[in-house]
Amino acid sequence: MSDDPDKLWADDLAVGQVFEFGTHHVTEDELLGFARQWDPQDFHVDKAAAEKGVYGGLIASGLHTMSIYQRLAVTGVLVKWRVIAGKRLGDVVFLRPVRPGDTLTGSTVIDAIDFDDRNRALVTSSAELRNTDGKPVMRTVVEAYVHARPDRTED
Repeated sequence: MSDDPDKLWADDLAVGQVFEFGTHHVTEDELLGFARQWDPQDFHVDKAAAEKGVYGGLIASGLHTMSIYQRLAVTGVLVKWRVIAGKRLGDVVFLRPVRPGDTLTGSTVIDAIDFDDRNRALVTSSAELRNTDGKPVMRTVVEAYVHARPDRTED
C-alpha cells in the first residue's frame, strides 16, 4: 500500500462523484502499429481496403480503444486512489469508431462503494471515452478494490 498521504482511500470517495481523464491523440502510425500486432483486420491495417469498406477509412481496433481508456483511467484517476486490484471490466460497448487524428478523453462516475470486512471497498464506476467532437466512443462498467482507512469504523 502506498504511503502517499494525497492518495484517496475508499472512504474519501462518494457515489455520484465524477473524475475526468486527461487526453490522448490517436495517430495513424499508432493505430496501424497496434492493429498490426494485435488485431490485423483489413479495416485496421490496410488503408486502401478500409477506404472501400463500410467505415470509409481506417478505424482503431476495439482493443486499442480499450487500451487507451485504461491508460487514461490509470494516469488520470486510479493513480490518485489507493487501488488494490481491478475485479471486473464489463459491459463494454463501442458506440462509434475511433479514427486517426481523434483526441480522446473521458470520465468515470462512481456508482457504488461496498465496504467489506477486509478493510477495503469494491468501488463500481461507469466510464465513458469521448472523441474530438465530444461524442462517446466507448462505455464500460469497472469494479476495483480500494483500500479503506486503517482506522475506519463501521457505519
